[in-house]
Amino acid sequence: MNRSNSGANLPALRSHNTALVLDLLRVAGGAGISRLELAERTGLTPQAVSKITARLRAEGLATEAGHRASTGGKPRTVLRLVPDAGYAVGLHLDRDELTVVLVDLSGAVAASRTAPLDLGAPADEVLAAAADAVTAVRGGGAGPRDRQVLGVGVAVPGPLDHRGGVLQRVTGFPQWDGYPLRDALAVRTGLPVVVDKDTNAAALGLALRAAGGGDFAYLHLGTGLGAGLVLGGALHRGARTAAGEFGHQTVQLDGPVCGCGGRGCIEALCLAAVARGDVAEAARVLGTGAANLVGLLDIDRVVLGGRTVAADPEAYVRGVRAVIDERAGRGGADAPVPVVVAGGGDRPVAEGAAQLVLAPLFGRAGDTGGV
Repeated sequence: MNRSNSGANLPALRSHNTALVLDLLRVAGGAGISRLELAERTGLTPQAVSKITARLRAEGLATEAGHRASTGGKPRTVLRLVPDAGYAVGLHLDRDELTVVLVDLSGAVAASRTAPLDLGAPADEVLAAAADAVTAVRGGGAGPRDRQVLGVGVAVPGPLDHRGGVLQRVTGFPQWDGYPLRDALAVRTGLPVVVDKDTNAAALGLALRAAGGGDFAYLHLGTGLGAGLVLGGALHRGARTAAGEFGHQTVQLDGPVCGCGGRGCIEALCLAAVARGDVAEAARVLGTGAANLVGLLDIDRVVLGGRTVAADPEAYVRGVRAVIDERAGRGGADAPVPVVVAGGGDRPVAEGAAQLVLAPLFGRAGDTGGV
């Protein structure tokens, strides 16, 4: 297959049916899956599956993984995805830190880096740091740069326009309003670039790894507070990429001024408690917002993440769960909503950013955000 660094399209990824087959190969992992199983699960004819898998093998995207014992007739050949046939870069630009990962087609991390970042610095400085990080994670030698890198997914604080890749008034950093981050970084790196909110990227990555699907909210508490929503099996961005501005729901009308200009926002209250070292209060405030989401959207679970949560995960799970359970009891809910931690600090955001590039190849995420 073409091993250039330019992010060229892979010919075998052009059809919806091919994406369905690729996704099943991805999910099957190293154990692989037979052509008959692929036909049964996709609804395609065995002949169509044979043609698709032949193309995937010719492109280096699939290979044989042995044989499975037959229940009659000859043993079935098992196929698996070739993870290193392609890679994506995931870049998380936080207010004070940059995290970058290189992941293969299976989602496994091949390389990662973290470095300080000042999002308030001039745009050229931030873009230079981002481009340098992409170059570094791809490797400086000839070998790593021969990898087929399909593109760069960038996760940044919102609000933003993910279709145009344009930032809007990032809370605390209004100078980024209207900045065409996608196009500017594409010029710097020579690769296709996709931009989305940090919480959306994390939610996408978690949804692709989750067993059993279901609706959930990913709540990210770090230098700010936001949410990523997976509803009806789809990443819910909203018409203007404005869904999930969780931190700016008002919970105290006469509360302190928030960086967004409002008063009593849950982000301001939560971060103030964190700054005081009052983890219990921060968890209670976070739980209040989480309970609002549970009551409004009837979601199946709440996933907590971010550096602040990672510093004391048990306290945050305990505090958030207590508020949700209390509110559920008053509402007569039949069963408690699970509260879990994503783990990994901010890295799930960077890994999810890489999935902004890879997920569409498997038919799992389009422009409308379907997971």
